[in-house]
Amino acid sequence: MTQETTPRVPTARIGARLIRSQPGRYAANAVLWSTIWVMPVVPALITRAFFDEVSGEAAVGLTVPTLIALLVGYGFARLAVMFVAMWNDVHFMFRSGTLLRRNMLARVFEMPGAQAVERSAGEAISRFREDVEETEESLSWTVDMLGLTLFSAVALTVMLSINTRVTVFVFTPTVVVVYIAAQARKRIRRYREAARVATGHITEALGETFGSVQSIKVAGAEESMIGHFRQLNDVRRSAMVRDRVLTSMLESAFWNTVNIGTGLILIVGARAMSSGDMTVGDFAVFTYFLTFVSDAVFVLGLFIARFQQAGISFGRMVALLRGAPPVSLADRHELHLTGDLPDPRASLPAPLRLEELRVEGLTFHYPGSDAGIADVDLTVPGGSFTVVTGRIGSGKTTLLRAILGLVRADAGTVRWNGEVVEDPAAFFVPPRSAYTPQVPKLFSMSLRDNLLMGRDDLEDRLHDSIRSAVMEPDLDDMPDGLDTMVGPLGVRLSGGQVQRSAAARMFVRDPEVLVFDDLSSALDVETERTLWDRLFAERAGVTSLVVSHRKPALQRADQIVVMHAGRVAAVGSLDALLETSPEFRALWKGDVV
Repeated sequence: MTQETTPRVPTARIGARLIRSQPGRYAANAVLWSTIWVMPVVPALITRAFFDEVSGEAAVGLTVPTLIALLVGYGFARLAVMFVAMWNDVHFMFRSGTLLRRNMLARVFEMPGAQAVERSAGEAISRFREDVEETEESLSWTVDMLGLTLFSAVALTVMLSINTRVTVFVFTPTVVVVYIAAQARKRIRRYREAARVATGHITEALGETFGSVQSIKVAGAEESMIGHFRQLNDVRRSAMVRDRVLTSMLESAFWNTVNIGTGLILIVGARAMSSGDMTVGDFAVFTYFLTFVSDAVFVLGLFIARFQQAGISFGRMVALLRGAPPVSLADRHELHLTGDLPDPRASLPAPLRLEELRVEGLTFHYPGSDAGIADVDLTVPGGSFTVVTGRIGSGKTTLLRAILGLVRADAGTVRWNGEVVEDPAAFFVPPRSAYTPQVPKLFSMSLRDNLLMGRDDLEDRLHDSIRSAVMEPDLDDMPDGLDTMVGPLGVRLSGGQVQRSAAARMFVRDPEVLVFDDLSSALDVETERTLWDRLFAERAGVTSLVVSHRKPALQRADQIVVMHAGRVAAVGSLDALLETSPEFRALWKGDVV
């Protein structure tokens, strides 16, 4: 398995920024959990008074019933504080995790579409899930460290006032635990990183398998796919076992270190009692503190290990930001967890009437490859039907992606009505434009939800949009009509139905520019002809930019752009190109693909 290098990130700065996003909840967390940690000092003092009272060594007389009543009251108070603390902590962790996921997802949407996720979708899901949960827990543990520090200060003061020597034995294990955790730091990082990467590969394989069930069955590849999945699972199991074993070894080391210290404390304490340096109550205080000191040392060791693991998780999430400042992972934003959800229309850009779309010197090459486009000049008049055609690999799809900002152009400009479009990815969205790629994506929900995508205000446009996409005969055959579930990636629909559903999704938004990338590739000639007929009849005046090699589209084109080797080879009408362009004539005759 190829190891992924996780960048080192300012873990403490990101964590502090997350804390500042919820200062009130974190402050309440710190107070409540510090109180929970310090509260055991109260029963320790009560226990000391009880045993001194029983043994006759008490300096201040408190009756046994009074001491018992104080212990019962303490128990109820501690339960109440713990209930409030846990409620607040759950809300704090949930909001912290939601903020991390929100910022990562926003960055994914912000990046050009073809470059949004560098690695596999499964790997990204692992970062949204396991890595966020890891950081939530680690952040929550910081309040335990505050409480532990406060408890240690109070307990140290009380025990030093009783016996300095025994106190030293109580806190010696802390030094040992810190040393063990520091020595294991690099191995913790390496094992946790390997486990996360392996989990991402498993998630990716599952997603691809479920999305390609038909292809796997047609190819008779069920056994080989199962074998591939077993191999991935073996790698993940090995990585997870190493990670879990190391964690268990550290836990064992922490507890055993504490137990050794506990034995030494009992020996030294017994000698102090026999020499008269400690009363029975004093010894009871030390005995009582043993459990809580053991917990404190154990928490300290685990926190150090968790802090290292949180660094791995932060690094993996920062890598998903693709160049954005690491601290932007914790930028504060409204999460809309309560109250009414924001109106999706509020974030849409203002509509703009298109008079002319002009591309000048547009250049893009895929990293590490000569494939792409170079120095493309193109003018699309408003209201025109422009068809981009060419051989396979000539740059047709890349041209559309570069214009729309789905890939970040290396050079060139795109102008809308003469004005330079600075951020095409944010500009070319409904109601200005809508895009259907070669392989449209549908979600595992109803056809209605796939078309509206949360825009319930567009419901009244559904009928006309379905008609424009020539979907009404298919809709009549669907068992639940618009409420029919299409399955993962639209697997329950045919290829043509998926393409026409994507077209209807475009039409329902009534954009100024329609961008089709080989929309008719899965349609029969008659359905394609009907689609273009309805487009021209029902959406007159809309601008269309279409990638196609099919004759029904080429025959309707106001202008045809012929691409060859990433450049514009010719532009003109159908008749003109048949006369002047050998490349187009070969395409028209079907001599090339």
